[in-house]
Amino acid sequence: MPRSIATRTGDDGTTSLLHGQRVPKDHPQVEAVGAFDELNAAIGAVKPQLASDSRGAEVRDLLTTVQKDLVALMGELACAEADAARYATSKFKKVSDADVRRLDEAVAGLERRGLKFDDWATPGGNARAAALDLARTAARRAERRLTALPAQGRRVRPELRQFINRLSDLLWLLAREAEQ
Repeated sequence: MPRSIATRTGDDGTTSLLHGQRVPKDHPQVEAVGAFDELNAAIGAVKPQLASDSRGAEVRDLLTTVQKDLVALMGELACAEADAARYATSKFKKVSDADVRRLDEAVAGLERRGLKFDDWATPGGNARAAALDLARTAARRAERRLTALPAQGRRVRPELRQFINRLSDLLWLLAREAEQ
């Protein structure tokens, strides 16, 4: 018989980190993982809004790669500090400098397109731009949760902070592109 998603182990208000340590469901690491999970879902909601042309396919591929990177990032955040060395040597994918560079290149490519923006954006120019702006705000929330972790005793690799910061910029630029 297949396992059920309803394990009932969280009925007491706790959940497991990656290697089994139980923590309250409002633990800062769980909050951070949850924020990145929301971001991943928000990016997923953008993809059906993309055009069916080559530019839409290019953005869809980039966002799909970003989603895979977010899963890797969440895995790392879901690991207790005591298990960080174990995770670092594991076979699991980790967000790397190359992942940050990919986002840098995408940002630079959008900036070369000559997007016009003079001031704060007012989200909602169209459905795709609005979806991208929702993803961007989810990214900034996830960034705040990530930034709070060191004060709670959980170290955060610089690549993770760089990745989410670049991703927020990318989503902002993609939203402006969608408006134009």
